[in-house]
This record gives sequence, C-alpha cells and structure tokens, in this order.
Amino acid sequence: MRAKASFSFLFFFILFLLLFLSKDIGKIFILKQDVKSIRPFKTEVGEIVEGDYFVNSPFNTRYYFTTNARPLKKGEDYAMIHLYGPEVHFSVSDRLSIGVMTSWIDSPFVLAAKYSIPTKNPNVNFGLGTLLGSSAFLNSFRGYGGLHWGMATFGDEKQNLTVSLGYSYMNVGMSASSFNATTSSLATSPVFALAGIKKLGKRASLFFDSMVFFATRGFSSSEYTSYNPTTGEYTFPPYGNYKGVLAFFMPGMRFQSGPKSAFQFALAGVLFAQNFDNPTVDDRRRSFPIPQCSWFLKF
Repeated sequence: MRAKASFSFLFFFILFLLLFLSKDIGKIFILKQDVKSIRPFKTEVGEIVEGDYFVNSPFNTRYYFTTNARPLKKGEDYAMIHLYGPEVHFSVSDRLSIGVMTSWIDSPFVLAAKYSIPTKNPNVNFGLGTLLGSSAFLNSFRGYGGLHWGMATFGDEKQNLTVSLGYSYMNVGMSASSFNATTSSLATSPVFALAGIKKLGKRASLFFDSMVFFATRGFSSSEYTSYNPTTGEYTFPPYGNYKGVLAFFMPGMRFQSGPKSAFQFALAGVLFAQNFDNPTVDDRRRSFPIPQCSWFLKF
C-alpha cells in the first residue's frame, strides 16, 4: 500500500511538472503553473534583457510622429491610438507597409506608406515614406496635402538615430474673400526631422522626435483686402511673400508591457515663426506646449 501510494503521488506530481534538458546543467523541472508560454528561441527576433526574453516588436519602427527606416516585417501589423485619433499600419511585405491615419471625427484622412531599403550592415537602413491626405468632411473635401521624404537609420532595435529630409505641400481649401475676388493658395515646405530612441531597461525607453517645416507662401492684395466701415474704403497691401518656420520637438518615454502593447508620452512643444517681406505686415512668433500620449497595440 505504501509503495502504491508513493507511485500515485509521483505520477500526479509529474503531471504538474515540465522537464527541460539543458546542455549546461542537465535536467530542469518547472511547475506548469509558472510557465506563461513556450515558443522557439530565435535571436534574430528577440533579445535577452536582464534575464527576460523580449520579442522585437513593430513599435520599434516608430518614434512619435515620425518613423525610422527599419522594416515593418510581415505579420507585424499594429495600431497606434492617440488622444486626437487612431492610426493603423499593415505590412504588405518585409519591406513595404501601408497605413491610414485620421482623427476621431474622421477628418482629415491620411494614407501612409513606407518602403525600407536594408543594407549588408544590419545597423544601417535607408527608407522612403509618403503621406497623402484630404480634409475629408472638413471643408467638403476641398483641402489636400502631402509629405514625401527619405530617411537613414543608424543603430539596432534597442537604440538608433534617424535623419529624414523631405518636401511637403498643403492647401487647406479655404478661400480668402476680397473686394472683387476670392483666392486660395498652396503652401510648400522642405522638411527636416531628427529622431532617436534608447532602451533603458526591461520595459522603458527614452526617445526624442522632431520635425521642422520651412514654409513659403505668396500673398496678393486680394488675399489681404480689408474694409474700413468708418471711411468706406478698401485697403490693398502690396504683393509679397512670407516665410514661416513650424517646428515640433517631442522628448518622451515609452513603456512596453509586453510584445503586443506599449504606452508612451511626449512633452511636446511647438514653435511657429512667420516673417513677411512687407514692412507693413508684422512678423509673428508663437510657441506653446502640446503634451501627447499614445498606446501601441499589435494584432
């Protein structure tokens, strides 16, 4: 009876254990209740950080607004939820990804695409990106714009730096009324971006994101016509141009709770400066903070 009881205890004990064979220390028994998941170990898709195994996630291809040249690999689709609206990105291949970006009122609506160009050095990647947008329901689809850029990324999953150069254009589609004409104009701008990220521990990363637009736009007397009701006269400032600088600076932190979710926040700020080549028009300079936060979800 005693031998039978011992055998039964051993049988049920084994049912709740997993046996692993290690080359270094031999047999290892682990309670099944302590095992969360079992998957093949591949160093090219994961890393050991302070004793924990982390799978490389698609979130590592993003900063806050900008992206890097590292590829969004097949099957690494993800969504990003901002305070102002959502965006979703899908991997078509190991080099090409497409996505959509919008606000909670579905306007504006933007199509996004990125093509990665890897090199023989895994820590050097190049890429091309494009954004094509419409004002959608705002202003009856009259507004449109685009941003097209090239980028170079230096570094790996844990820390990298990206430099981007591009060109943007935008027409808000809102005409300016004047005495005998209405006009609308297209604002164009070269764009420069610098971004980077560094892993600080198991789950936290420090990142910096930025974008600088150097806009140029012409204005005519009809665009800036004003009416004085006291004198009954119309004022027509002379023709000219203005140059503007719009800059976003976004230092922040990212916390990845697992391979399928992460949270990040940015202490973002905006700097806006406008310089007219007309002495009768005052220059304008503004700056203000716009703190942001977002959630990543892999599906």
